[in-house]
This record gives sequence, C-alpha cells and structure tokens, in this order.
Amino acid sequence: MASDNFDLSRRGLLKLSGTALALTATHSNSLAATEGSARLFYTDVGTGTNVMLLHGWACDSHDWSWQLPMLESKYRVVALDLRGHGRSEVMPSGTYTPDDYVADIEALITANFASQKFVVMGHSMGGQIAARLASKRPDLVTAVVSMDGALGFSDEVGAFFMKTADGLKTGDPGIVGPELFKTAYDAATSPAIKRWHTRRLQGTPQHVVRESFGPLFFGEGQIGVGSASEEFCRTLGVPFYHLCRDQSQADRMSTWFTSRKSRVDVWKNAGHWIMQDRPEDVNVAIAEWVDAL
Repeated sequence: MASDNFDLSRRGLLKLSGTALALTATHSNSLAATEGSARLFYTDVGTGTNVMLLHGWACDSHDWSWQLPMLESKYRVVALDLRGHGRSEVMPSGTYTPDDYVADIEALITANFASQKFVVMGHSMGGQIAARLASKRPDLVTAVVSMDGALGFSDEVGAFFMKTADGLKTGDPGIVGPELFKTAYDAATSPAIKRWHTRRLQGTPQHVVRESFGPLFFGEGQIGVGSASEEFCRTLGVPFYHLCRDQSQADRMSTWFTSRKSRVDVWKNAGHWIMQDRPEDVNVAIAEWVDAL
C-alpha cells in the first residue's frame, strides 16, 4: 500500500500538515484539523451508511478492533483517536473538557465530510461525547449508539467517581486509573485485555488522563450523573441506543429518549468494555439496530 513509506509514529504523524492524508486504497490513515482544533488521526474504510467510532477515557480507536471487520464490511466507518489519545495531537493542559472533544469532531466532519451525517457510536466517555455532539449539531448525527456511555449514573455512583477524580488530581494517574478499571471488569474479562488497558493508560500523557475524567460527571454543565443527565437526554431528538450493565440504570434511562427508535438494553456477563467481552453478540445487535433506522 501507499502507506508503507510513511512514518506512523506519533512524532512522524504530527509533522504532517493539518489537511487529511489520503492513501490510495479503500483504507486511509489520516490527520485532519481546522484552526483551533486538534489534529486527529482516523481511518476511513468501507461504503454505505456513515458510522463514526469514539473510544473512551485513556483509550484509543483500537478498542473497536473486534467490531471493525464487521462494520467496515457493511458501512463506511470512520474510527478516530480523540485529542491527546492514540496517534492524535496532544493539546496543552486545560483543553480536555467534553466541549473540547466535541469541537474537534465537529471540525473534522465539517471540514472532511461536508454535508454528511453519521451514526456516532461511543464507548464510555465517547458515548457522552457522541450525545453532546448530537445535541449541539443534530444536522451531523443520524443516531447515537452509547456503549456503556458516561450517562445516566446515579448520585451514589457519582460519589464513587468523585474519589477517582480527586485521586487523579493529587495522585499518579497510572495507578489511580487502573484501580478504577478493576471495578469495571467482569469475571470473564481476559487478563490480557486488562493488562492492555492498564499499559495504554500509563502511556497516555498524564495531564490528558487527569483532566478528561472529572468534567464528565462534575461541575457546571456535567451530564453524566443524576438529574442533569436525565434533563439532557430528554432533549435529544435523534434515535439513541444505550447498552449498559446495570439494571437500575437501564430502568431509569428507558423513558428518557424521545425517538421511538431509541432503545436501552442491559448486557450481562460483560464488563465496561461490553464490545470486547461479548464481541459477536454486540456486532449483531449494533448491525440490527443501525439497519432498522
């Protein structure tokens, strides 16, 4: 392929210009930015319905490796790394609010996929970012798939998250983050996957890990916890498919979405990375829902 001669290290990629680097096959490894936004690495593969994949906190687009073969065989799939994560540009401290992430994606779509709309699928933090994008720019979003997205948590869970947020402020993110991850796994989760998650977080810049977590759940404009989450979700007009692991959360959220095509499902025998613990089942569920839109 034409990409064989490119330096795909972080340093090499960030030397590229802000315009997308298009390769000569159906697969493209690209960077794109507009003034004020981060340069985002993404792949653009397949044809059909536009689907965009957003990973979670301290992760990257490799999280969707179990979904990409299926999705790319049926749809046009754009899988990106958020600012500060994976191969995308590391922005300075103070630029890791949910609004910053949303602005990057908005800029990417408007600059490189003009007049197009996407089914936006996000895991964890990525699920909340997808929802925020749908609220801000419904003209860019056909529907949202929230894979255990950072929405709909009770105040009690919020208090638990506060301990993590406080720990990130004063402690080593490479220790605090994996401790939170330990609470999010299922008994069936592979030890190799757990180790991968930890090592990847420890390789993410500390300020990115520290600053991205808290604003999802705390402070002015948070939509991850309590009544603020409910009020936000009730304003969404696009179809919304939320997959989660907690029955009480699903019961709360089941009436929050206005579109008749919306759906909230509980997934058992899976950890927070539902799509990695039950990949085949998730792939079937996603394809059936997207195809029915």
